[in-house]
Amino acid sequence: MTASSAIATRTNVPRTHTIRVIKLGGRAQSAPELSQLLRDAAAAANTQLVVVHGGGDEVTALQRAMGVEPVFVHGRRVTRPEDLDAVRMVLSGTVNKRLVSQGLTAGLRAVGISGEDAQLLTARVTDPTYGRVGREVRADTALLRDLLAAGWTPFISPLARDRESAEGAGLNVNGDDAAAAIAEALGADELCFVSDVPGVMEEGRTIPSLDHAAIDDLIARGVAQGGMRAKLEAALVTLHAGVNRVRIAPIAGITDPATGTTIALSDAARVATASAPLDSARSSV
Repeated sequence: MTASSAIATRTNVPRTHTIRVIKLGGRAQSAPELSQLLRDAAAAANTQLVVVHGGGDEVTALQRAMGVEPVFVHGRRVTRPEDLDAVRMVLSGTVNKRLVSQGLTAGLRAVGISGEDAQLLTARVTDPTYGRVGREVRADTALLRDLLAAGWTPFISPLARDRESAEGAGLNVNGDDAAAAIAEALGADELCFVSDVPGVMEEGRTIPSLDHAAIDDLIARGVAQGGMRAKLEAALVTLHAGVNRVRIAPIAGITDPATGTTIALSDAARVATASAPLDSARSSV
């Protein structure tokens, strides 16, 4: 098992709310029921919600409209310095503002920010092959805590400041890593990866729960590959950092805690966390 690239800076601040971090996959962003589900999730008793999104397909479309062909290595996007403005335009502009607008229309107190704002996310380049792509993502959640305390639901685009650059140059970061780092830093009660599939699948069936050993087995047998493998690895690192529960679920999982695949460090821990309702807030993080 390789370690995830997400690293978080946590603060020990007593709280009385359940904190949930939702990472939206690509297709979920266009689902007509999305805003209503997010509004209902944010309206749950003593719940604070943070939403992280991507938008890779739209970045590709804009690049091609600008006459630039995207470059991928081993299925992962290369972000050249000249590509970064297009990434910003789509993620922090088009996608972020569309999701915020839809949320506001549905009655959600939505506000959009970039990971570059207030140094929410910082990262560093670990493999120049991928250009301006940041790994070892760290989160400073001071701004998020202020927004949550004031009743806002933040929508976050996954860009970061380069902490090894004197100018704080921008970096494109993986949305799953961004969500994991934010969940860790907030000490979230749940991190939910909203996916295009019903959960972690094997032979056409959803696996309802996984622990560390089961994840290692899925990866070793080649069942979990690509983006799903990355999500599982990020989930394990997030759980080790103190997040109570990680789920990989379809869009219905935003409001239904029984949907998808629940992940915990051990089977005993899985049973304990899976039986706990999402609105049972911890006293501190």
